[in-house]
Amino acid sequence: MASQRSLVSVLVLCLLCGACAAAKRRYLSVSMDQLLRSKAHLDCPPWKKSVTSSGNKLTIPAVCALPGPPPKCCGAFERHVLNHDMNRLSTLLQRSSVSSSAAAPAPSADPFPGIPFGPAPSPRPRGIPFYPPVAPPAGAPAVTIPDSTGTSLDTLEFVVTVGFGTPAQNYTLSIDTGSDVSWIQCLPCSGHCYKQHDPVFDPTKSTTYSAVPCGHPQCAAAGGKCSNGTCVYKVEYGDGSSTAGVLSHETLSLTSTQALPGFAFGCGQTNVGGFGDVDGVIGLGRGALSLSSQAAATFGATFSYCLPSYDTSPGYLTISSTTPASNDKVQYTAMIQKKDHPSLYFVELVSIDIGGFILPVPPTVFTKDGTLFDSSTILTYLPAEAYTSLRDRFKFTMTQYKPAPAYDPLDTCYDFTGQNAILLPAVSFKFSDGSEFDLSPVAILIYPNDTAPATGCFAFAPRPSTMPFNIIGNTQQRGTEVIYDVGAEKIGFGQFTC
Repeated sequence: MASQRSLVSVLVLCLLCGACAAAKRRYLSVSMDQLLRSKAHLDCPPWKKSVTSSGNKLTIPAVCALPGPPPKCCGAFERHVLNHDMNRLSTLLQRSSVSSSAAAPAPSADPFPGIPFGPAPSPRPRGIPFYPPVAPPAGAPAVTIPDSTGTSLDTLEFVVTVGFGTPAQNYTLSIDTGSDVSWIQCLPCSGHCYKQHDPVFDPTKSTTYSAVPCGHPQCAAAGGKCSNGTCVYKVEYGDGSSTAGVLSHETLSLTSTQALPGFAFGCGQTNVGGFGDVDGVIGLGRGALSLSSQAAATFGATFSYCLPSYDTSPGYLTISSTTPASNDKVQYTAMIQKKDHPSLYFVELVSIDIGGFILPVPPTVFTKDGTLFDSSTILTYLPAEAYTSLRDRFKFTMTQYKPAPAYDPLDTCYDFTGQNAILLPAVSFKFSDGSEFDLSPVAILIYPNDTAPATGCFAFAPRPSTMPFNIIGNTQQRGTEVIYDVGAEKIGFGQFTC
């Protein structure tokens, strides 16, 4: 009997050793210089062009304990970032509520009571092309524009610069995969215009501007509201910010040689709330009014972006008819559409690999509510069971480093002072169809405290009870080309491309 027990013990030990040998331990050695350059830095006022900021650091003064949303550049990290992400969630849910509404409301003479509208600039008599979602011509050209962090413009989102009008006037806009309507502030600002970085757009100085008439198909896509025969729009955000004005057509210059005529956008007459100093928003959602949808017939139904690893170097936004990854190491997973959230991009995450260790969490924990890919949420939010397992494994691999105080909701932080390099466990998201998304080395930690620049925190958080789905945020997307092949309904990942 004793010999049998010994034999069983030996067999179990062999199995365990075999499993250990089979497991692929995956770690990333990252220099402190690389990590410190990968910190997104938020300049406190005054904004200075001469200031050089760098990568994945969100520098928020830990003072100004005021009630409500933190004012510009004020408030503790947790209030600033967590408020941003919860407001972002509210925005996404509002978008879904509007997008999934049944029929568009009937036109009304006063669609937004209490919000003043100035007269729309006189439309010029010319035909405005409406681009249905059809395939582009063979050999359609691709267009690529730089993107960058928006921290110097007091936004935690990423931005691009494009031109509106003829002649083109340049504007820097936040990119948003959760929005369909693109908009900029417009004169005469009959309601209110906030202070932005560039001069407010003046439609009267463009030879290609026109207001969208009531009854136009794109007016219906914007909600079907009209005022004096002109289509109007209103977009509200989770933090109480909003923009309202005239739905308009204009030439959108993406580069000096590539333009999209007849682009439908919101010409904002009343714009209130916390948009920082950016000039507006570029919508990249799945709806008919997004830039990606309107550009599909000209440039193609695929767009991609690479959110830069460092503030000191740009990433890019590309629209094309082919997969534009800069290398062939691309993996694709299915793009899931949810009927309650038709404009948003979901994937079917089933597991996470950290350092070669697969989390012992059933796939249904992830798939029950779905996982959203979003360009404007900062952190990645996971179900509590999955987050706890991931965090505990991360801590297990980081015992050689000195723990640091937490920055709620980031509960796992380390003081890397004096370290020349850090050994991090590689993190990969695994999807139901077998594809994987390997995170860049700069997408695992975030640096919340400017007074302690070597303090890094695990850039994941447990999903709040009010969050109805998981979210993969923009911190985890940095350094990776994320490819949205809307025509083929798949999302791809080109590793470490910017």
